[in-house]
Amino acid sequence: MMTTLEILQAVAAGQLSPSAATTQLETTQTAALGFANVDLSRADRNGFPEVVYGAGKTATQIVGIVQALKHQTLPVLATRVSAEKFAALQPALPQAIYHETARCVTVGQLPQPTNPDDYIAIVTAGTSDVPVAEEAAVTAQAFGNRVERVYDVGVAGIHRLFAKLDLIRGAKVVIVIAGMEGALASVVGGLVNKPLIAVPTSIGYGTNFQGMTALLTMLNSCASGITVVNIDNGFGAAYSASLINQL
Repeated sequence: MMTTLEILQAVAAGQLSPSAATTQLETTQTAALGFANVDLSRADRNGFPEVVYGAGKTATQIVGIVQALKHQTLPVLATRVSAEKFAALQPALPQAIYHETARCVTVGQLPQPTNPDDYIAIVTAGTSDVPVAEEAAVTAQAFGNRVERVYDVGVAGIHRLFAKLDLIRGAKVVIVIAGMEGALASVVGGLVNKPLIAVPTSIGYGTNFQGMTALLTMLNSCASGITVVNIDNGFGAAYSASLINQL
């Protein structure tokens, strides 16, 4: 199946008539599966293809969407897929790889970084934040980014952060992931001159309120230049970081 760019190039080269190109463009925009209208032209519009959000979908539905997408682009990424759901879909997608900590599935080889000198640093406050960080890492890698992981460097032992500061400062964009009170984003924000995307996590005791406390801390940070995404949204942070990293 030709991409939109390939269709337009074929028209320009006189290899395809405008009417035939119109027909192909109309049939390559979506794949109607009954339970989903899969967006096949998102990479042409937005730079990155559609990603499958696995929560709330059955294994059969995920398989159908992945099968539609993989004819257009590889790798295909599915997020929020439980181990049980992956076991159910694996027979239909034997080439799929399950990233257990990230709860992500990839189909197709992860690409080499578009520019290996530019990388995304993913920084966590604690080990409990790693599942969200790994969702961000797998997403960023699926979109062709180099990722450097800096885990468990929270403010309770801030000397651990200083030991990794050169690596963090060398990144083109930094993702900081923290639960509890979410203070790490403010600390890192005051030490780097790069875009910083903060991710509050639902890790913490009662008054963390499943991430609300960390979210409000990050939104109210006195460190300038911090952008905040939703609670536990490693995917959203990585998507934005990928756009920045590949500018």
